[in-house]
Amino acid sequence: MKKILITGMSGLIGGAVREQLEGKYELRALNRRDVAGVDCRRADISDFDAICPAFEGVDTVVHLAAAIRSDFEGFVAHNIVGTYNVFEAALRAGVKRVIFASSGSVTAGWENDSPYGAIVAGRYDEVPESWDKFSHETPTRPRGIYGCTKVWGEALARHYADSTDLSVICLRIGAVNAEDRPNGTRGYSVWCSQSTIAGMVESCIEVSDDLKFDIFYVVSNNKYSYRDMTHARDVLGFEPEGDAEDYR
Repeated sequence: MKKILITGMSGLIGGAVREQLEGKYELRALNRRDVAGVDCRRADISDFDAICPAFEGVDTVVHLAAAIRSDFEGFVAHNIVGTYNVFEAALRAGVKRVIFASSGSVTAGWENDSPYGAIVAGRYDEVPESWDKFSHETPTRPRGIYGCTKVWGEALARHYADSTDLSVICLRIGAVNAEDRPNGTRGYSVWCSQSTIAGMVESCIEVSDDLKFDIFYVVSNNKYSYRDMTHARDVLGFEPEGDAEDYR
């Protein structure tokens, strides 16, 4: 049984991933508070020495812990320093792969341009019959400081994959919510079902060790999505679940 360490397991996505993986892998949590029913190391990812023991004997790290809404100091502590600490601790412990929770916000700035602004605003009469979807090769254009920190995380992932034995996969996750349905007009484009993100994480755990680095969008099979899931289908054989249009 592979040993999987999940940072931020107590969060919404962490809980969905735990449910998907439990019984298939030996799970461990790195969390600021206890997670019942699982081996849990309580520590803040900004404290390198405190988190290192959690990585011992681990095969794959699923790094979900992050500051989403914060002041600048919080973003620096958790998304900049904390992400570095997770990669470095994984490397020193001999972990084989890190799955990094990036975000669709690294390219969400393109929503300022046509036709993407009309798509997310629900002005469908302004949307052409077809539009160019964003791939893993689309230039980053982050929205907000949070998005900027996720660009940093992807750059750090590329560095570790290129300069060490770590395999690193970045997931540009869409809008996951507790209701597990599109939330607001924009959600009909960027919604990601809980089963989709959980299934994607499992696919990234199972993909061959030969995959040294890659980036995948993670959204459901939404009619008005501008984020392309073709790359995930081609490389991982992964099919997203759910369609935002079912909730109109």
